[in-house]
Amino acid sequence: METTPLRAKILETIVRKSTLKQKVFDNTFAAFNFLKETLFEMASEMDDELDGRLDRRVRLEYRDRGKFEAQLQVASDLLIFQMHTDVFDFPADHPIRRNPYVGEARENAYCGVISIYNFLSDSFKFNRNADEGYLIGRIFVNRERRYFVEGKEQRSVRAASFGTAEIDREALVAILEAAIGFALDFDPLMPPYAENKRVTVDQFNTKMDNSKFVTGKRLGYDFDVEDI
Repeated sequence: METTPLRAKILETIVRKSTLKQKVFDNTFAAFNFLKETLFEMASEMDDELDGRLDRRVRLEYRDRGKFEAQLQVASDLLIFQMHTDVFDFPADHPIRRNPYVGEARENAYCGVISIYNFLSDSFKFNRNADEGYLIGRIFVNRERRYFVEGKEQRSVRAASFGTAEIDREALVAILEAAIGFALDFDPLMPPYAENKRVTVDQFNTKMDNSKFVTGKRLGYDFDVEDI
């Protein structure tokens, strides 16, 4: 059977896009493993620096949660780092589309993503499954290991500067320190009175199940994204 022009185009697209996305995935996965190593080193270093200065009940602990997830507990905060297994393009109105580096080669816009979430550590300790966490940062990595960051207090490579630097240990340390610093300053606020003025009998009859009472750092308040 003769290959039609449409089929030829389909086959060419499969080869081109699958090759591109596999390269992006490999680079993002390598960056995520490097992030894990950097997290482990930072946790050990900070633990040594805090030795004798903290109550022994205050924990600073790194934990590998599998191939695509890791966590760092810092006192009452828990930072969870999660790599998405898919590769993403960006919408037409995203700032990255106005970047000269992307303008040079459309393929440069395809990125893998590592997300940073902030939870209260007690939410996991006491199985409060309804508690809320917050996305406080995202690291994007492309086919050439170039990166940019979105997130709270993230001041390293932003979308406008995408293409100027490769992801490395120095970049990761800056990103991680910014995330940890924001989480520590992002204190829980007492929810508005109106949020908790009614409770059900069921909630009290099952009060040992902590998930019945939702907790979050900004429960009942807006979580602004003005600096992302």
